[in-house]
Amino acid sequence: MSRRLFALDQNFPQPIVSALSEFMVEAELVALAEIDERLIDLDDWEVLLALHLHEHHWDGLLTTDTGMLSLPRELAVLMQTRLTLVVAHAAGHDPLKATGLVLTYLPWIAAHTRSDEAQVWVLRAGNKPAEDPWKH
Repeated sequence: MSRRLFALDQNFPQPIVSALSEFMVEAELVALAEIDERLIDLDDWEVLLALHLHEHHWDGLLTTDTGMLSLPRELAVLMQTRLTLVVAHAAGHDPLKATGLVLTYLPWIAAHTRSDEAQVWVLRAGNKPAEDPWKH
């Protein structure tokens, strides 16, 4: 398996991702602004299309924007371009939680991403109360 190449939307803290990049052997994560500053001002479907048409072979986009999953144009472009969309769901405005979700599942996603069909990975992590140690 070759190393995957994913674009990151602007909701992920680039200093954290950069600091951990040497440990991500299965994928490279690149901020949209590093790919092209103009990408951050585009609609989501335009970002997907730009990644598909880019000189590098992009495997997909990582985002916290769950709204993309209910937009017909974005989903149509995703299917046509056969990109992978990874959505850190329920991370809200917590970029650290979103980054943790992505890093947790990244090895699995990279191993199972396919370039011949579109895929959507919805990552979730719920908050739960502490456990009573007597139960253990």
